[in-house]
Amino acid sequence: MKIALITGGSRGLGRSAALSLADQGINLIITYKSNQEAAEQVIKELSEKGVKAAPLQLDTENTASLDSFVEEFKSMLKDEFQADHFDYLLNNAGVGHLSPLTEMKEEDFDRLYHIHLKSVYFLTQRLIPLMNKGGSILNVSSGLTRFSYPHYSAYASLKGAIEVFTRYLAVELGPKQIRANTIAPGAIETDFGGGQVRDNKELNQTIASHTPLGRVGKAEDIGPIMAEILAGKTQWINGQRIEASGGIHS
Repeated sequence: MKIALITGGSRGLGRSAALSLADQGINLIITYKSNQEAAEQVIKELSEKGVKAAPLQLDTENTASLDSFVEEFKSMLKDEFQADHFDYLLNNAGVGHLSPLTEMKEEDFDRLYHIHLKSVYFLTQRLIPLMNKGGSILNVSSGLTRFSYPHYSAYASLKGAIEVFTRYLAVELGPKQIRANTIAPGAIETDFGGGQVRDNKELNQTIASHTPLGRVGKAEDIGPIMAEILAGKTQWINGQRIEASGGIHS
């Protein structure tokens, strides 16, 4: 019985990845920040696919809560899944924040830092002892680490740090036969960042015009790729940044 943990699994890319992993028969624990109703709906969809699934609340901005979350996670593994280890970790939870470099507030930068780097680093650290040999970790970066759009300097810089962290994970976890990779989506039509790509018609069309496939991405484009990197026939892919952006700015 394989088990995956997805942070931010109640919507967007996380939801799509959870559904794709369920299609492989993998059991799921997904986290949500505040919208329990949305999480429960995803759990229902996963259960209808014939897998075990359960939600856990997690606020990745509050890194002081990571120890208690891990204890809750361990209890859930034991009580709901009759397990003491799991196989796959998708560090997906995130928020968007647009700001010109000259106007970025320190408190907004700190929020991005806690969610996109510090919590990923220390949650992963705490979960490694619970991972089975042969498991894998997938962190989420962004196409914005390769190409630059105005107002994303803080977000993209932190995602660049995640790419470096992932390479170190791959090296240090090699003896445990645990792989680590990064996926870097391009612009995706979700509610991320207030739905900018989805709702701003001008931005949507601009991005589509720079993408060889002629459109922006959808969550359903990314989730199956996440699932394949985590748990598919990709066992020799390790320590890599894999961009899934439709070829934008190629």
